[in-house]
Amino acid sequence: MRLDLESLGLEEGADILLRRALRRLAPAESLEVVGNHPELRLHLRAWARTMGVAADFTAPHTHRLTPNAAGLPTERAGAAPPEGVVESPPRHWGLAARGAAVERGSAGFDFGLVDKLEIWSDDAARLYARAAAAQWDPQTAIDWHQPVAHDDDIETAVVQVMTYLIENETAALLVPARFAATIHPHFREVLQLLAIQAADEARHMEVFTRRALLRHTAPGVSTSGGQASLKTLVTEPDFAIASFLLSVMGEGSFLVLLDFLAREGPDPITRDICRLAAQDEARHVAFGLSHLRRHAAQDATLRPRLAMAMQRRHAELMHTSGLNELVFEALTVIAAGGFEPAMIAGGHAKIMRLQTDMDLARQGSLIRLGFGEAEARALSSLHTRNFM
Repeated sequence: MRLDLESLGLEEGADILLRRALRRLAPAESLEVVGNHPELRLHLRAWARTMGVAADFTAPHTHRLTPNAAGLPTERAGAAPPEGVVESPPRHWGLAARGAAVERGSAGFDFGLVDKLEIWSDDAARLYARAAAAQWDPQTAIDWHQPVAHDDDIETAVVQVMTYLIENETAALLVPARFAATIHPHFREVLQLLAIQAADEARHMEVFTRRALLRHTAPGVSTSGGQASLKTLVTEPDFAIASFLLSVMGEGSFLVLLDFLAREGPDPITRDICRLAAQDEARHVAFGLSHLRRHAAQDATLRPRLAMAMQRRHAELMHTSGLNELVFEALTVIAAGGFEPAMIAGGHAKIMRLQTDMDLARQGSLIRLGFGEAEARALSSLHTRNFM
């Protein structure tokens, strides 16, 4: 193939024509380049060396370029469809889009999570699409002018529960955000899903804070026991274990709590924000279960490691009080709807049932992950009394 550059220099755009011509070459073909730019040979020599192209300038006025397979960007970073996801993408693929041609010599990135086994879920793309379509605006999705007619003692209970929800959602934002920064971009569906989960939690923090301050000037009380429980989630270094403890066990319990508040909340604003947050949390739980089930099916060591993590966390938190008394009392008051003895008794019974429902939900998740019924009961009983 012959390319006549006429008087066009490489600094004037000739490199565009060169790359276009090289892409059209058949295997083992060469490109003959001619032109009358005075610096063409000098510039071609440097350009060819940079591009990994063999150059033969022995003949006068003839510049022969031959693609060197070792230097051209012929290594594909998997394939674009999900079927093209490889098991362990090399770090030098870096930020390249899946299926892109990667130039050799690209700088490697120090991604910590590079194995498909550890993080992949065949449901990730579907869950991301659902999450993207279901994003809601706190300003417009909730009518903040709806009436809040209950007395101030019940409002104090709502504020305390909202305070508890805020700090739990803060932890639930930090965990996926931290791991998202370590995932190889080859697994982009998982990366996108964790990013949108973090955005979900940011939105939850906003609406719970806004609800807490609707009639009061400050949130309620945050306890050391609650902070200690959440710290074990935020600092967990293993992605599978962190996902299990947060998304499956913690957010699985949290989902039951949000459904409860969406029914029992004393005002329509509280009910609305808990209903919307529960829809988001259901997707988080679904992803945790999906990728852990896939991981467990291929790695016989995973379930014992998850069980050991539950036992270790239980031992670490034995000195704490778990769910603080103020939150338990606030939930009881909300469930009761008043302060008559019979109403408090009814509210207390509802909270006992709530805890049973949480336990059953955790057991169901554990069974879906492959644990036996007896082991599921035992592990669920070890879950932190702080719910998350």
